[in-house]
Amino acid sequence: MPVAKPRQKPLIYSHPECGYCPMLVDQLKTAGTEFDEIDLSRHPEEWNEVERISGGRTVPVLVNTDGSIEVGFHGIGCAF
Repeated sequence: MPVAKPRQKPLIYSHPECGYCPMLVDQLKTAGTEFDEIDLSRHPEEWNEVERISGGRTVPVLVNTDGSIEVGFHGIGCAF
């Protein structure tokens, strides 16, 4: 799987119509992890990057600080 650029904070690509996105957000908040979030319904131009790094149009997508990618919440997500 492609790797994104390393980051100072994790980044979540999310969409409000996907119930798994808030589950991932809650998990990170509970762990005390600071993160950035891009709502793809408000920034549809970011879908190209999601497709590039994840190979598809499934959210949530988590970009870890080392640039590694995780698709879905524990492997389960919403395809758009």
